[in-house]
Amino acid sequence: MTVRVDIPPAMFEWAARRARRDLDGLADSFARLPEWLAGEAQPTLKQLEKFAKATHTPVGYFFLPEPPSEEVPIADLRTVADHSVARPSADLLDTIYLCERRQAWYREHLRYEDPQRTLNWVRSVTTADDPMTVAAGIRRALDFQMSERRSFRTWTEALRTLIERTEDLGVLVMINGVVGNNTHRALDVDEFRGFALADEVAPLVFVNGKDSKSAQMFTLVHEVAHLWLGSSALSDLPLTDSPHEVERWCNQVAAEVLVPGESLTAEAEIGGDLAGELARLARLYKVSTLVLLRRMHELGLLDADDFRAAYAREHAKVMALVGGGRGGNFYATQSMRTSPTFARALVASALQGDTLLRDAMQLLAISKVSTLQEMGNRYGLSA
Repeated sequence: MTVRVDIPPAMFEWAARRARRDLDGLADSFARLPEWLAGEAQPTLKQLEKFAKATHTPVGYFFLPEPPSEEVPIADLRTVADHSVARPSADLLDTIYLCERRQAWYREHLRYEDPQRTLNWVRSVTTADDPMTVAAGIRRALDFQMSERRSFRTWTEALRTLIERTEDLGVLVMINGVVGNNTHRALDVDEFRGFALADEVAPLVFVNGKDSKSAQMFTLVHEVAHLWLGSSALSDLPLTDSPHEVERWCNQVAAEVLVPGESLTAEAEIGGDLAGELARLARLYKVSTLVLLRRMHELGLLDADDFRAAYAREHAKVMALVGGGRGGNFYATQSMRTSPTFARALVASALQGDTLLRDAMQLLAISKVSTLQEMGNRYGLSA
C-alpha cells in the first residue's frame, strides 16, 4: 500500500515562490501538482522529496502547518522604489548561508594559524566620518590609484587587480553568478548585487557575478566600505538615493574611491558628445557609465535635467548587457567563486588531513575528490 503524506496546499505555492519557479512549469514535471494545490490529492514521500529538491526546499519545511517566515540573516538594505524588499529567494539565502559557513571555517583556521590576528581597519569609522576622507584612506590601503588604472587594458584586468588588493587586506572576496557551482541556479541581479560579512578576523565580501564587470567593481568597493564600518549588510546598490543612511554613505565612499572628484572635474569634457565622453571616461576609470553620471551630477558637471535624461538612456544600455560571462576555465572560475585565499587554505587543510574531505568538498561546492586534488596541484600543494 502506497503511503501518502498530508501537506497543506499553501506549502507547495510557498516553495515555488521561494525558488522563483512557475507553478505551470513545475506541473510539467509533477503531473499531479494541480491536485495537490487543490487539496484533492496528496503526494507520496518520494514525490515530496523530488518536489523539495526541485524547489531547493528542506523536506521538513513541508510538514509545518504554514510557511515559515525566513529572514535574511544580515541587515537587509535592499530597496525597490524606496521600499524594502521582502521574501528572499532560496538562491539568495543558500548563498549567504554557504558564505557564512566558509567564513566560520576560515575564522577558526586563522585562530589556529595566527591567534593574534586582528584587522584594525575593520570597524574603524562611522557614518559620521567624512566619506571623502574615508575613501582616500581606502584607496591608499588598496593601492588602487588612478595612475595605475590608466594602464589597465580591460575591466577584467582592473577587477582582478582590485580583488587581489582587497584580499591582501585580509578580506575573502567571492564573486559568483550561481549558487555554489550549480549552473541551473543563476543569481538574480534584480534581487541583490552583493553583501558584506563583517569580522575583525575573517571579513568576507560576496559580489553577484551576473552583473557587469564595471558594476562588480563598484559593488566590491561598496561592500569594503561596509567592512570599514564593521557592518554586515545585503545590498542592491541603487544609484538613486537610498532611504538607508549607511547605503548612501557607502555609495559616496565607493564612488570617491573609484572616481575621485578632483580627478573627474579635471578630466571630464562636457558639452559635446556626452555618450562618447561617458564611454571614454568609463574606460579610463573602469566603472559603469551610471556611476560616472551620478558623480558628474554630484560635482555640478551636469544639471538635473541632463542627468535624468542621460541616466535613463545609459540605464537601458547597461541592463541590456547584464548577464555575466560564460564558459572559461573551471579551476580559474572556482578560485574566483570561493576566494583564492580561502580555497587555497581549505584545500591545503584537507590534503594535510586537518579537515575532512567531505567537509572541504561541501564548502567548495564540489562533488569529486579528484577535483579537490587537482585544485591542490594547481596551488602547488601535494597530499
